[in-house]
Amino acid sequence: MCALGSAGGRYVRCRAYDLGALVDVIVQRRYDADKGFDMEYFVYCRDRPGSRALRSDLAEAHWSFMDQYAEAMIARGPTLTVDEMTATGSMHIVNLPDSDAARVFVFDEPNYKAGVYSEVLVRRWSNMLGRTMWDFTGSIADYRRFLVIGHGKPGVTDARNDLHAENARYVDAGGYRDRLIACGPLLSDDGSEWMGTATMVELPDLVAAEAMLMHSPYARAGLYDSVEVHTWRFGGRPKN
Repeated sequence: MCALGSAGGRYVRCRAYDLGALVDVIVQRRYDADKGFDMEYFVYCRDRPGSRALRSDLAEAHWSFMDQYAEAMIARGPTLTVDEMTATGSMHIVNLPDSDAARVFVFDEPNYKAGVYSEVLVRRWSNMLGRTMWDFTGSIADYRRFLVIGHGKPGVTDARNDLHAENARYVDAGGYRDRLIACGPLLSDDGSEWMGTATMVELPDLVAAEAMLMHSPYARAGLYDSVEVHTWRFGGRPKN
C-alpha cells in the first residue's frame, strides 16, 4: 500500500476526515501455499498535538478493535517522548489479506476516526526475521527499545539489492542481530520496489539506535531520504 497521507515517503499534514478520499490503492496479491493470500503491512500513526486526553479516553475502544487482529499481529506499540511519559504515535505491523483489509485496519480504528492522529504512513513490509515481537528473547536490563524508520529515496532498489549482503554482514559484525525485535524493508504497493526500512530494536540508548542505521551500508551509500528514531515500547492490552 502507498504511504497514506504522505508524498514521496515524507509526511504531510491532513485532516482525518479527508485522508481516506486521497487513497486509491491497487496492489498485486502474493499467494502463499500455506496461508493463502497474505501481505504484511507496516502502519505508523503520528499523534496530533494535544490529543493525549482523547487517546486515553479511547484506550479500551482501541484495544477492543485490535483484539480482532490478535492472530495477525507481528508487532505493535506506541512511540514515546524521550522521558517515556507521553505517547507520540502508534505503530502496528500486521498480516492482512489485501489492500482492502488494510484500509479497514487503518480507517476503522477508533483513534483514527476520532482524530487522534495527524499523519498516517502505511507501507507493504517484509518480515526478515520470520517471527513476531513476542518471540524476542534476551532482553537486557536498562536497555531501551526503539522504532527506527529509514525512508528510502526513489529509484534506489537496484543499489539496495547490491548492498543487501553487505548490510547483513554489518548487522552481524556490529552485534545487532540479537538486539533486533522485528525488522524488514518497506515496499511499494506491488512489493517490487524498496522504499526504506522499519526496525524495532533494543539498544543501550538513543545514540546507539541512531548510529545503527546511520552507519549502515544503506545509509553510507545515501539510499535514505530521511530517518526517524523513536523511543518505543511493546504495546497491547495491559495484562491484569
